Amino acid sequence: MNLFSEMHGTVAAALDALVADGTLPAGLDTAAVTVEPPRDPAHGDMATNAAMVLAKPAGLKPRAIAEALADRLAADPRVATAEVAGPGFINLRLDPSAWHGVLAAALGEGRDFGRSALGQGLKVDVEYVSANPTGPLHVGHTRGAVFGDALARLLDFAGYDVTREYYINDGGAQVDVLARSVYLRYLEAHGQEVAFEDGTYPGDYLVPVGEALKAEVGDAYVGRPEAEWLAPVRAFATDAMMALIRDDLKALGVEMDVFFSEKSLYGTGRIEAALDSLREKGLLYEGVLEPPKGKTPEDWEPREQTLFRSTDYGDDVDRPVMKSDGSWTYFAPDIAYHYDKVERGFDWLIDVFGADHGGYVKRMKAAVAALSQDAVPLDVKLMQLVKLYKGGEPFKMSKRAGTFVTLRDVVDEVGPDVTRFVMLTRKNDAPLDFDFDKVLEQSKDNPVFYVQYAHARVCSLLRKAEAAGLPASDAALRGADLSALGHEAELALARKIAEWPRLVEIAGRSCEPHRVAFYLYDLASELHALWNRGHDEPALRFLQEDDPAGSTARLALARASAVVISAGLGILGVTPAEEMR
Repeated sequence: MNLFSEMHGTVAAALDALVADGTLPAGLDTAAVTVEPPRDPAHGDMATNAAMVLAKPAGLKPRAIAEALADRLAADPRVATAEVAGPGFINLRLDPSAWHGVLAAALGEGRDFGRSALGQGLKVDVEYVSANPTGPLHVGHTRGAVFGDALARLLDFAGYDVTREYYINDGGAQVDVLARSVYLRYLEAHGQEVAFEDGTYPGDYLVPVGEALKAEVGDAYVGRPEAEWLAPVRAFATDAMMALIRDDLKALGVEMDVFFSEKSLYGTGRIEAALDSLREKGLLYEGVLEPPKGKTPEDWEPREQTLFRSTDYGDDVDRPVMKSDGSWTYFAPDIAYHYDKVERGFDWLIDVFGADHGGYVKRMKAAVAALSQDAVPLDVKLMQLVKLYKGGEPFKMSKRAGTFVTLRDVVDEVGPDVTRFVMLTRKNDAPLDFDFDKVLEQSKDNPVFYVQYAHARVCSLLRKAEAAGLPASDAALRGADLSALGHEAELALARKIAEWPRLVEIAGRSCEPHRVAFYLYDLASELHALWNRGHDEPALRFLQEDDPAGSTARLALARASAVVISAGLGILGVTPAEEMR
């Protein structure tokens, strides 16, 4: 049940009636008509801009339309008052029964309350993390993993058919470096002294990989030339690193539907097929690029390359896909990978990239637009950096990783639920400070605790109600007489619950799961505020021995709050707390 959507339908029906009686001309475009909470809650529960946006095309004054429309809306039994404000806005105050209906719907639908058909089953591919398989996931990957997973959950909740995808970057030179690094650990496992040079990876995480390689092949590669062991060690090391990455993601509660290997594109004709698709459209040509920024013609050797006309699709310059020596650029397999996505029939592609990939966005969007003939949009979400603090100081690097703080460092320190919630307390393109001390505080300033505490409070309340012989099941509470809920503080909480379906659609349209975290904090604040008012106003206490009917109504209100908190935490990938410890 989406009360805002229902009231929008009521406004649309009233406008149709005004057309039918000749007050408004036929054929008006009502697409810009909205029904939403007013900026100032003192003005009412909902507001519509219908008169303002229709006045000019109707050739009428906004206030004249507003007054006629307000009269129609006031006839709806859910509308207590319909007031014209300013030049023509209409502020609506709803009868308490409207909010009571929302509570009943929440209790009836459970965690499905707020689910939307917004996506209409459109197929969406969300690609995220996609880290090089050369080591453990670091804290930057953690933020991308949490955001991507929460976005996928949000879009699923909003009615899209979502595929979660990880692109394994196992086709470049970095996996050769990984193989050489593992070989050094392999020699070390055989008792040899080794030195990590030429950019090899010194992290201790490769020690067990070297030992596992020894256990599998014995001394078969000891003292042998690189040409003999590089390929098999590369495959062994990549598999080992991907197993580590999968375990790290699982510890964070992230599971992928698809792991797509870059290497699978090479030698299979798939890169050639993607580029042939561009060539058939006249989008590939042989040319010479201008010197890069900072390079002068004197220190730039122009070479003819195969170029993609990415400027035809909004890029700053055309991009090379094949070097002068006939080898692929790093852009070519990425084109082929996205061509594969287009061929798989997705209606919408979303890539979650690190902040350092900002310069890559335009060329990738250009490639997808060209490959799909503008039929498949590509959205790229950039993840800004995370700064870690502990004890007021920057959190130090992981000894195990050698150079960075790992995902496991964070999860082991505070747990997956706290990690996930905190990573979603800022928009993805804003920097995030993660303070290990503050995220574990039991205070209102810690949103994780505050939201979890609200849910746990309701669970405790229901246990007490059940012990007192009051109805505590959703089915029983749904059938309760809610007319006792008339205090402004109670209705304020009900109004906030009613915003949830609308919030899901707004967050889904904008691909902003952080909106869910913000909303949950506001909902928890309303619940805590009502709870605390009961200390001073006994009539607002949720359980009252001499008022079983009122207690049951307030239990329904509390439980509806918990239902929404649970659903919202589910989108964030956080387990609702049933008790605080």
